[in-house]
Amino acid sequence: MNATVSILAEIPEDLHLSLKGYLETHPDWDQDRVFCAALSLFLLQHVSSNSPTTAHCYRQAARVYLDTLFKHAV
Repeated sequence: MNATVSILAEIPEDLHLSLKGYLETHPDWDQDRVFCAALSLFLLQHVSSNSPTTAHCYRQAARVYLDTLFKHAV
């Protein structure tokens, strides 16, 4: 079962403008998809997969990242 968690976050205005520009030129992406890809990539880059628990979390983050990147707009 996939659960969705809503996140409210403040971001710098420059980052917001960059995101807005990206979304205007990539209509099959939305803000939620971008944040999901960015957060899962961050976790992939900063979580070690040395223990069984962190290895499981790493695989989950990798799955979310790849699913988000290759998701097609319906």
